[in-house]
Amino acid sequence: MTQAKERPILFSAPMVRAILSGQKTVTRRVTKVQPRSDADIGSYGKGQPFIRNPDVTKPNPECPYGRPGDRLWVRETWYCDHFEVMRGPYLKPDDLDIGEALNDGALVYAADGLAPYEQEQPTWKPSIPMPRWVSRILLEITDVRVERLNDIAENQARAEGITDGGCNNCGNNEPCGCECPAPSAVDSFVHLWDSINGAGAWDVNPWVWVVEFKRVTP
Repeated sequence: MTQAKERPILFSAPMVRAILSGQKTVTRRVTKVQPRSDADIGSYGKGQPFIRNPDVTKPNPECPYGRPGDRLWVRETWYCDHFEVMRGPYLKPDDLDIGEALNDGALVYAADGLAPYEQEQPTWKPSIPMPRWVSRILLEITDVRVERLNDIAENQARAEGITDGGCNNCGNNEPCGCECPAPSAVDSFVHLWDSINGAGAWDVNPWVWVVEFKRVTP
């Protein structure tokens, strides 16, 4: 039996909040290799899709986030006021109790907002170099597949963390006053995707890895 692997994954503050609330159970990430029209898109088994372009000598790209059973630890924007952590590298100090640090505000996450006494002091640490010991969210992959971005359905848009139908023109919840006749979760997801990836990113309709997950205890 193949041993499950752990990998880091980045999420923005709004998506972290959606995961913590249980609203977000899937993420879509653009595949590094975009299939050609004559590409072979298949599966080695459940949750193990692959993309193979003809005349490519490199190994067939599999999902870089893993396969069902593998785990993803979430990297997010954070802050810790311990002097050893602040001067780097971000190693866990021997005298730092994570539980106590969370309770007294020494370790905080941007997704949670700031307490009043913290407003003037924290210098947020970016999510990319977040060390494993700081991560508070662990996800277990339940399914992986590859599909076109525009194929997303209403239920999948809601599983992406979209809670309300939103207008594709302005992104506001319905009724928004625009001429969009029936705003939906998909419309709101389109607006979210373009806000993250740039105007017109949805229209490109790239192939994406669809990674479904459940939250587990770290």
